[in-house]
Amino acid sequence: MTLNLLQRQAGTWTTEPVASRMEGERLIVEAKEGSDFWEKTYYGFVHQSGHALLEPWEGNEAIEVSFDLNSFTELYDQAGLMLWHGSNQWIKAGVEVNDGVVHVGAVVTDGYSDWSLSPVPEWGGRIVTIRASYHNEAVVIRARTDEHAWRTIRVARFAYSENKQAGLFLCSPKRAGFEVAFTKWRSTAPDEDLHTDPPILD
Repeated sequence: MTLNLLQRQAGTWTTEPVASRMEGERLIVEAKEGSDFWEKTYYGFVHQSGHALLEPWEGNEAIEVSFDLNSFTELYDQAGLMLWHGSNQWIKAGVEVNDGVVHVGAVVTDGYSDWSLSPVPEWGGRIVTIRASYHNEAVVIRARTDEHAWRTIRVARFAYSENKQAGLFLCSPKRAGFEVAFTKWRSTAPDEDLHTDPPILD
């Protein structure tokens, strides 16, 4: 089921962004300077100020979020898909700038955060889609662009039978004025198999 982003704004923000507006069929969201999600690991700090727009998610359908990378220019600019059970149990998967290069990756958090990422400089300026499909207390997270095929970026435990939420997120740990244009947020058929790519929808 595809709802336009205006309809999806009925979700709930974990932290309100600086601003959000519709431009045609795009939802433009501005992140607050210093916003982030992170729990303790390596750095020792806790950040729960990132912006995630969430709706209830039973896990019976896959979730896809798409967004434009043209605004991603500074260290740790980031956006993507958030899976949420609580402030200490969540997964954010998406794209961020690290050492001047666009990376795709995920942070999986259950009391402590871990971070995996891979450079994708060829994705710069593209429309990226992040997808999560739930099965057997785990999620398969995939990513692609409008010009590149699906790639699996993470298989992670997410063993919550109730009170799951999903939606889009963005953070701007280092600067003010970071805006992300989200182009789609939809529910679709779950993955058939870990080794079978889902269809690419318009």
